[in-house]
Amino acid sequence: MTSVLGMMNPNLTNGRNLHKGSSIFIRAEESKNRVRWRFSIKEVSLRTPQATASSEVSSSTTEKNAREFNTTTYDDKMLTNYVPVYVMLQLGVITNNNVLENEENLKKQLKKLKQSQVDGVMVDVWWGIVESKGPKQYQWSAYRNLFKIVQSFGLKLQAIMSFHRCGGNIGDDVNIPIPKWVLEIGESNPDIFYTNKIGNRNKECLSLSVDNLSLFKGRTAVEMYRDYMMSFRENMEDFISSGVIIDIEVGLGPAGELRYPSYSETQGWVFPGIGEFQCYDKYLRSDYEEEVRRIGHPEWKLPQNAGEYNNIPQETGFFEYSNGTYLKEEGKFFLSWYSRKLLLHGDQILDEANKVFLGCKLKLAAKVSGIHWWYKTESHAAELMAGYYNLKNRDGYRAIAKMMRRHHAILNFTCLEMKNTEQPAKAKSGPQELVQQVLSCGWREGIEVAGENALPRFDRDGYNQIILNARPNGINQDGKPRMFGFTYLRLSDKLLREPNFTTFKTFMKRMHANQEYCPEPERYNHELFPLERSRNDEPLEKFLEETEPIDPFPWLEETDMSIRPFESVLSLLRSTFLRKKS
Repeated sequence: MTSVLGMMNPNLTNGRNLHKGSSIFIRAEESKNRVRWRFSIKEVSLRTPQATASSEVSSSTTEKNAREFNTTTYDDKMLTNYVPVYVMLQLGVITNNNVLENEENLKKQLKKLKQSQVDGVMVDVWWGIVESKGPKQYQWSAYRNLFKIVQSFGLKLQAIMSFHRCGGNIGDDVNIPIPKWVLEIGESNPDIFYTNKIGNRNKECLSLSVDNLSLFKGRTAVEMYRDYMMSFRENMEDFISSGVIIDIEVGLGPAGELRYPSYSETQGWVFPGIGEFQCYDKYLRSDYEEEVRRIGHPEWKLPQNAGEYNNIPQETGFFEYSNGTYLKEEGKFFLSWYSRKLLLHGDQILDEANKVFLGCKLKLAAKVSGIHWWYKTESHAAELMAGYYNLKNRDGYRAIAKMMRRHHAILNFTCLEMKNTEQPAKAKSGPQELVQQVLSCGWREGIEVAGENALPRFDRDGYNQIILNARPNGINQDGKPRMFGFTYLRLSDKLLREPNFTTFKTFMKRMHANQEYCPEPERYNHELFPLERSRNDEPLEKFLEETEPIDPFPWLEETDMSIRPFESVLSLLRSTFLRKKS
């Protein structure tokens, strides 16, 4: 076993990344259940004879049949390091007209994708499509058709409750607005939308200020989100009960993320601008004025010196290095209020989601944005603008992790593929340290942590960084720390073309700890139990007080299961040669 892994990655045997107790180095007598492996040169992988046979099963086999006929055997100790991988479907797989377009092409794509041994797919379930006709007029037929197709390929499904607009964010290639009848309400009352200091409205999603205001045909925003999720559960009960739908990711803001829309290309933002605060609608303004009166500082106003979307921190009075407003009592109170409103927003909607899906065998999840630019400055300006009150001496993500723990939710984080050296020096970016901080926050709070890549990547460097972040201490005895799952952005013809697809298949193998696809999640400690009621025994205000930074978990410098240079190309050439020969 050791020699085979050494052939795949010399770092495993040269002493650089050895870990005491690693399953790789356990003596034979301690591994009674260890599988007898052979190294298949043809497939360039660790395989068993049974696994070779099972890989020939049709990709259209359902999950039930996959379980029934699966004869693959696994190394159980390696299986504890297995990280399931899902692939996001195209943003517009269901069109604005609520139609599954180009069904045959989708089936072809999924058939090929299945060859990679991927665990499942993720899809946005757009509010703007399903409830477009009017309040509570839900149209689920197109999504049911899509889910049946996904099920027919034996794939698991992560469903996003997408309460935001598609279009205007990085990577958006289609435009799906929020429901037309909601936008019409905004025409007469534009303060339902996030607003910057000069009054520009962002119609990407509703402002958190209207969460509890009955402005939408007699309903509040939170009630609309709750009713939508309830209708989803009622109409997709068969997919939930059969185990096809395993995750419900609850949209909490722009791009589905728990944040303010502080950086939006529709507003003219360009990377690495710091963005702008989004709290100037009349409802949030009134709330802030009431709060400062309550503490005896009615003279404090919402920031007017924080610059514009494309400023850098030192160009503003608010983020000035030595004497900025953010360092003063007034600025600290504002940032605490701003981030607290965001946390309360996420807490309330996740609580409703928990009640809706209570008892279902699935996981709730919520996404936090990877705002890595200006991370290596004193002010962390871009993060503060988005509502993450994170500084060198103040951890802005601990409270978020604690809030998600209340609702048994997975913390899903982005930018897992990024390295500091890939970012422009002027942006003062720290994606590696940011990922390390946020994932560590989740693990210390005892919650599951998952992740995504922020930008499409097809190269080994991007994949190796993801593998590292998925298992930051490498392969080890108990598989900890380990990400609960990873979702790749996104399914496309480019991904399925060579040599990209062969590289992706190699990436899949490494994420699975060199094991075959496992259709039984309980074998890698991912068994789903009925969702329990949220824990509301601890006041949210207490979470906000626990901001002292804690050292993150240690990270290896590089993954111990890297994709080697030219490995995928050689694999592609070998398989092409063998096909021609046969």
